[in-house]
Amino acid sequence: MLEWLAAFCVLILVVFICPGTKYLLGLDVSPRRLGVSRQVGCKDVRSVCAGGAEGTDEKGGTVALICKPSALAKYLQKHCRTFSRFSPSSGWTWRANAFLQSAYEACWPWETSVQFVRDNLQLNDDGLVSLDWAVSSHHRRRRTSSHSTSPVLLIIPNSFGKITRNVIKLCESALSHGYLPAVFNRRSHNGTPLTTLKLQQFGDPSDLREAVRYIRYRQPAGRLYAVSESSGSGLLLSYLGECGSSSYMTAAVCLSPVFRCQSWFENGLSWPLQWVLALYQKICLSRYRTALGDVMETDALFSSCSLRGVEEALFCQSGYSGSTSETKSGFSVPGAWDAYWERNEPLRDVDEVAIPVLSVCAKDDPIRGDAMSSLPLELFETNPHFFLLLTDRGGHCGFSTESDRSVHGASSAVGSVFATNMSREDSNGTKWSHKVMLEFFRATTDFFNAEERAKQLAARRRGLGGASGGRSFRYRSVSTCKQVPACSHNIHAIYNWQRSYTR
Repeated sequence: MLEWLAAFCVLILVVFICPGTKYLLGLDVSPRRLGVSRQVGCKDVRSVCAGGAEGTDEKGGTVALICKPSALAKYLQKHCRTFSRFSPSSGWTWRANAFLQSAYEACWPWETSVQFVRDNLQLNDDGLVSLDWAVSSHHRRRRTSSHSTSPVLLIIPNSFGKITRNVIKLCESALSHGYLPAVFNRRSHNGTPLTTLKLQQFGDPSDLREAVRYIRYRQPAGRLYAVSESSGSGLLLSYLGECGSSSYMTAAVCLSPVFRCQSWFENGLSWPLQWVLALYQKICLSRYRTALGDVMETDALFSSCSLRGVEEALFCQSGYSGSTSETKSGFSVPGAWDAYWERNEPLRDVDEVAIPVLSVCAKDDPIRGDAMSSLPLELFETNPHFFLLLTDRGGHCGFSTESDRSVHGASSAVGSVFATNMSREDSNGTKWSHKVMLEFFRATTDFFNAEERAKQLAARRRGLGGASGGRSFRYRSVSTCKQVPACSHNIHAIYNWQRSYTR
């Protein structure tokens, strides 16, 4: 209790001292930040990608779509109107403050009628991860049919395992648009038991890969999309890079992602914020202190006051099974930290990503850090699969708008309406970043369907198989899923999943 009280006091100190004039009024006073929109891309990039999506609303908020010119980029520019319809909160309100709206989305509770049905997945090494399937309260005991064609939205929370308001709202928005949301919980996160003396490294996608195979086994007929929040984007990008065209996903979105993770762990956050996040990690791991003492130096872990110290104590000690050292000292060895990030940096295999990925970021993000040094702008300018939607304001996973004010006072009423009429879209209750995500998924799917129809028509005109050739091409992607039953026997033996009902 004293630790939480101290954390609250430090949080108040951060709000009033650390951000200073930089974040207190939601203003961006750094000259380098003010020059981002002028320096982000060359002329052809802005004319193709940002020309139609960039706009200035009546409140002064601007949005820029930064990407490499391509057919998909032109299609997104034409059909994704939500990209340019961002009106951030302004004036003397806490929603105009980048730090306050970020803290609000991360810490403040959210009343919702969404229920979660948990699947505990047993992995090859007997470890456990879990998938929380979001359902409405009146359908919470109904299992989704494996023949359902509804698309699945895989949600990856931040790397600390905190289920935030943003994640809950993502589930609500996905349900209201016909998706089947599933929240991925890593080992020991969000009540998932730690059954092995092994934790998931920051960018190790092996556990996520098995979870995706299980989703494909359970919902073989539905498309799979993915969205990540904050530092959880490191896991998603690592998975997409390692799996390439075998990711089974159609498109992905990263909300306020952290790209240069090694530098972010070293000096990307101010000391008070690092201390609060490190404290949260230690509280979550404290129940396993005795068991973890067999494989690591727990004194170093629980005495650390920085994110780097906690991460280094967990994965860079020589006694840990995933470390690179073979000595038995139990302490960090020279070079282990750099070697760890060579295996876990999210952008290490970025050239292998084979699906469209949209990143939604704000220049005034107080968690990610300075936009010029933390955003890999060259990636979006050269790789046709990556798109960056950059706003002037929005904080970290905040993106509060003027319409949020009217909805804030009636959140409970919106929740009741959501429970009774899930199919009706409530445009005022959906966050701007979530609207962007849903529109991006719809547009990319329509684009791929149009491309597929054009190829089928071209094949018919060439006389290559006629109508049967069209059917063969149509189900080519599904034929790869026919490998799933072969894998499903293994999965059926591996995943001894259990179902429980949690709020």
